[in-house]
Amino acid sequence: MKSTVETLSPTRVRLSVEVPFEELAPFINEAYKSVGQQIRVPGFRPGKAPRPVIDQRVGRDAVYAQAMDPAVQSKLNEAVRENDVDVLGRPDLTDVKPIEEGKPFEFTVETDVTPEYELPDFASLKVTVEADDVSEEDVDADLESQRLRFSSLKVVERPAAEGDFVVLDLKATQDGEEVEGGSVTGMSHEVGSGQLLDGLDEALVGMSAGDEKRIQSTLAGEQEGQTADVEVTVSQVKERELPELDDEFAEMSSPYDTIEELRNSTRERLAQQASEGKASDARAKTLEALLEAVDLPLPEKTVEDEIAHTRSHLEEQVSQMAGSFDEYLAAIEKTAEEFDADLRKDVESNLRQSIILGRIASEKELEVTGDLMTGEVVRQAQQRGVPQDQFQQFVDQLRQNGGLQQIAGQLRQQLALEEVVKEASIVDGKGRELTEEELFPGRKQAEAEAAEQPEGEEE
Repeated sequence: MKSTVETLSPTRVRLSVEVPFEELAPFINEAYKSVGQQIRVPGFRPGKAPRPVIDQRVGRDAVYAQAMDPAVQSKLNEAVRENDVDVLGRPDLTDVKPIEEGKPFEFTVETDVTPEYELPDFASLKVTVEADDVSEEDVDADLESQRLRFSSLKVVERPAAEGDFVVLDLKATQDGEEVEGGSVTGMSHEVGSGQLLDGLDEALVGMSAGDEKRIQSTLAGEQEGQTADVEVTVSQVKERELPELDDEFAEMSSPYDTIEELRNSTRERLAQQASEGKASDARAKTLEALLEAVDLPLPEKTVEDEIAHTRSHLEEQVSQMAGSFDEYLAAIEKTAEEFDADLRKDVESNLRQSIILGRIASEKELEVTGDLMTGEVVRQAQQRGVPQDQFQQFVDQLRQNGGLQQIAGQLRQQLALEEVVKEASIVDGKGRELTEEELFPGRKQAEAEAAEQPEGEEE
């Protein structure tokens, strides 16, 4: 087989392939076998008719035509390997000649390719993340939120104030006619939460049980944007009662016996969350710095194909939920132009990330281990609420739809990014360089525990 590569642009090439007729034998043989199984010839069992009979029945050209697609795919892959072409997207078959007896088979393909680009010195990447110090004010705020979860409501005989809860009735009318679906009774609402009608919270402040008030507000739902008169009636005012932050509260709300133990546990939890958040922020900002440091032209056709694929998939999901794409755009408060612009930005960023991290993984010979792969599949199954007895079915489905390959690719990119993080200059807001333990919290301990585990023992 002979093949040549012609550069059309920094991101696109033309591959011309010439295959000697003799090398087509496996594909022609398979085509004869397939056609022979499909036709019925008197005197011959299915698949046993000789080639001259098949040629007489369907024509040799028809058999050769069936051999073309697998021949093109196989020989294209061979040409890509021989010429070290880094293909992106789906190649386009631009010219192909029919297979003729004894003559070379020729075809031409154009495809997007990864352009040449330079990787930066990772040590030159400068990243600053927020400091993760946990203050006593942070601990106080978290304990306050815990108090709120264990609060109760008590009916009071006084006007409502912000933060109180009221039980109310609402009745919306337009030109004296009640708005369809515009009335509710016995609804509990937190004053100041802003979860109902515009202007309602301001009106509720100062109202007592039995008070009525009429306001004008903008409706939602089918009458969204329309103005209506809303009659507001308060039947009860309730205030929130918070438990005292004492040992009794600690026993009631946690595994701890004293408020001091609960406070210490809260501080440790917040510190761990801050540490994990700092590590995540470091990875995200390092990736951002890496992408900005690489001048990488993207192949337009691959970008357009991926945009079309992503949009088609999203539109299919929206239609399955019995909605239109216009309704989806309204729900996310974007115009079609804004959506398209954001989609293009995301696709280009993801493609750039895939190309760069893929190259780093290859150059550093990074591979995803079975343990890492298994752990991620288990994590995703738990995240999606897959029952334990359906785990194998979940794995089989991932295998069939290419999900396992996608997960492996994502993990490989993560490994590549970690290599960049290790070399980059990453400091906190105080200018202090982050340690490896801060960049990968808990990893050293996990590795040490794994090393101490007796061989053959499983957790």
